Amino acid sequence: MPPLFSLAELKAAQDVVYAQMAPTAQISWPQLSKRIGAEVVVKHENHAPTGAFKVRGGITLMDWLVAHHPDARGIITATRGNHGQSQARAATAKGLIAKIYVPRGNSAEKNDAMRAYGAQVIEFGADFDEAKSEAMRVSTAENLFMVPPFHPELLRGVATYGLELFTAHPDLDVVFVPIGCGSGICGTIAARDALGLKTEIVGVVSENARCVKLSVESGDLVETNSAHTFADGMAVRVPVQSAFDIYSRKAERIVSVSDPEIANAIRVYFRDIHNLAEGAGAAPLAALLQERENLQGKKVGLILSGGNIDTDWFATILQGGVPEVARMAK
Repeated sequence: MPPLFSLAELKAAQDVVYAQMAPTAQISWPQLSKRIGAEVVVKHENHAPTGAFKVRGGITLMDWLVAHHPDARGIITATRGNHGQSQARAATAKGLIAKIYVPRGNSAEKNDAMRAYGAQVIEFGADFDEAKSEAMRVSTAENLFMVPPFHPELLRGVATYGLELFTAHPDLDVVFVPIGCGSGICGTIAARDALGLKTEIVGVVSENARCVKLSVESGDLVETNSAHTFADGMAVRVPVQSAFDIYSRKAERIVSVSDPEIANAIRVYFRDIHNLAEGAGAAPLAALLQERENLQGKKVGLILSGGNIDTDWFATILQGGVPEVARMAK
């Protein structure tokens, strides 16, 4: 497969993104490196506006939307929180309606953040995929532009973090990236390929939300019956075909981590570098801790994709526990 975007296309996306935010840091942390036995570089998307990498895709998607759909009166989408914050922030800045669907029992603090950015937040369904189906139905009824979880303009914006990371550290041997619907890993792949690098990219999923891993192993899309994990950014049951078509061919492998491993990684991040990571943001470190014996002496990148974890969950984790997630009836 050819590169998803040319270097010129990604640099053009940077111009759009940087009109609203500064690049985030990529830091080689000696504490983490000593713990792992490899040089560890953390890409700090937890320091982006909205506290997560998704903000980049919201900026580029909304820039595209007003240029190509000037009559759009608003957007509608589904989320567990970070995508919704991104879309609400970008849409309301353009004077558009932002209607965001979340599953019942979604993160209260992420819901509050979306409302603060001007979104109307509607709870529907037992999980992300049910909320997404309802948002798609309502988009037609209310004539709102349906923002999918995966779109070329979202991807082009998200890829700018990868371009920053690989430009600063072109000698990375491997990068670990969390996977929900797939924009993060595909954006990382797009940046690597645009620069012509050979860095291995490893996708990370929750062992309780394995649709991506199962799909790659089977060679075709596999839906699961549940996605029961506190790492809500990875809590997806239904893989996205267009994302699968990319990561199934261009990622080195997909690995899974447990909720206790993710909780431990959140503690390690806070202990070693005093940074806050949400579940999906800590999953790459959890995977690296699994594989560190095979990566001694290497140079490893970790995508700390977001830091938006609810206060009660973080308190539980700091006390050595694992957050419990209520199972919602369908």
